[in-house]
Amino acid sequence: MSVTETLNEGLKRGYQLIITAQELDDKVNEKLVEAQPEVEMKGFRKGKVPMALLKKQFGQRLMGEAMQESIDGKMNAHFEETGDRPALQPQVKMTNEDWKEGDDVEVEMSYEKLPEIPEVDLAGLSFEKKVVKAGDAEVDEALASLAENAQNFEDRKKGSKAKDGDQVVLDFVGRVDGEPFEGGAAEDFPLVLGSGQFIPGFEEQLAGVKAEEEKDISVTFPEEYGAAELAGKEAVFSCTIKAVKAPKAAEIDDELAKRYGAEDLAGLKTQVTERLEAEYSGAARAVTKRALLDALDDTVSFELPPSLVDAEANQIAHQLWHDENPDVEGHDHPEIEVADQHKSLAERRVKLGLLLADIGQKAEIEVTDAEMTQAIMNQARQYPGQERAFFDFVQQNAQVRQQIQAPIFEDKVVDHIFEGATLTEKEVSKEDLEKAVEALDEE
Repeated sequence: MSVTETLNEGLKRGYQLIITAQELDDKVNEKLVEAQPEVEMKGFRKGKVPMALLKKQFGQRLMGEAMQESIDGKMNAHFEETGDRPALQPQVKMTNEDWKEGDDVEVEMSYEKLPEIPEVDLAGLSFEKKVVKAGDAEVDEALASLAENAQNFEDRKKGSKAKDGDQVVLDFVGRVDGEPFEGGAAEDFPLVLGSGQFIPGFEEQLAGVKAEEEKDISVTFPEEYGAAELAGKEAVFSCTIKAVKAPKAAEIDDELAKRYGAEDLAGLKTQVTERLEAEYSGAARAVTKRALLDALDDTVSFELPPSLVDAEANQIAHQLWHDENPDVEGHDHPEIEVADQHKSLAERRVKLGLLLADIGQKAEIEVTDAEMTQAIMNQARQYPGQERAFFDFVQQNAQVRQQIQAPIFEDKVVDHIFEGATLTEKEVSKEDLEKAVEALDEE
């Protein structure tokens, strides 16, 4: 078997592989010898079928398998010998299409290899990390929000009309074609107007009702309603209003703290402070990470595989087009043109992706099974009741696992770079941090 280089241009490589007829024949014989002990054939004992007969019976059938294994083996040997890593799956095709048994096999292989990545002097990098402390005003604002979410309801003045945000306590009986239906009745039901808890049109018709009032409400169940026997049907709900109550924020005290799992108000304030500063820290990290990526993009240079850049640019253009045309869900749309800004962004992404991967590999950074499991479980929570199905789907789909793993790996590499670089903390205001975060979206 011979390998002849036919192209060496930048990162592009091309080779001609020749697998001789003798090599193929040897591979077929090797497979027949391996299978012989298990072969049974009429007139012969198991494992005693003559090789000549086996080859006549099965040789042609094994030829394709032997050919593929020979090509794969030669390709693997080539990559081990040269150290080349293909940017994408190599293109392989048989060039002597009139091949017949007894001929050599001629194969053309081409690919773009990944570039050599220069070493990065992490100690020579320096960054500023913004630090924001949660002040009294921010803590008080957060506590007020918690109190509002933990709101109570108090009876409105007698004769007051219900409005959006009020709680209406009512008895109701629903009927379709004059007949009550299962699940269509309740007593002392507390319904907050504007919550969207009931089918469309129900809550709106309760606006303006008073305590002790009776009212019939007519609605139509949606066509996609869960109970098929009610879908699209008109219904009348006979309602008796028991009370109309106004929302009232809970008091900011020890009782509120206990509702949120703290021992007392001081403990809740500590929790709120820690949560706010964790949010500020996350935002500050995003700003520092952008500065790090910008620095790497500016200071490190190497040749990029055109195939990776083109693929990324096409993906960017396609995604942006769908963002601008959200009503088009499928791919039945005009051809999307790749603009210069798409290619520039693609070049940055490909460069940084290769660079971070190289830094991570040299530092032996890996995503653990525990980290992957936790990430999958976090995403599975977005599908209530279908967590198990989502988990199984991810386990069976390598591409989805890669999509989940990639950002975890990237963050670990970024942390590794921060550890080697000089990181100086600078205390700033919440407003300054917010401006820095807003600037990320504008770039």
